[in-house]
Amino acid sequence: VQLQASGGGLVQAGESLRLSCAASGFTLGYYAIGWFRQAPGKEREGVSCISSGLGSTDYADSVKGRFTISRDSAKNTVYLQMNSLKPEDTAVYYCAAVPLQPRCTPFPSNYKYWGQGTLVTVSS
Repeated sequence: VQLQASGGGLVQAGESLRLSCAASGFTLGYYAIGWFRQAPGKEREGVSCISSGLGSTDYADSVKGRFTISRDSAKNTVYLQMNSLKPEDTAVYYCAAVPLQPRCTPFPSNYKYWGQGTLVTVSS
């Protein structure tokens, strides 16, 4: 089971980025996928998640209306579309997976497999 996160970069406030989480060794549809972020000096926090199966989604209040999580089963990839980025969105973003969760959760401790992080920097 491997997860590869990509798509981070340096953008200005108000711009957009799309992060990708490519899975190998397992079928995404059977796993809940979470996106998390960790800013310097802060704890890792849940940003968004998508459940296994039907793909219900959830978002942190801080990103609702700006971020969208989606799953492409054909590409075995989960995306995080981030619009209207703010400087406070600056962090290393991670994706993580846990099998057979019909309702995803925002808690890092609930996830079993983790990808490496991708850095998102939003300048003001």
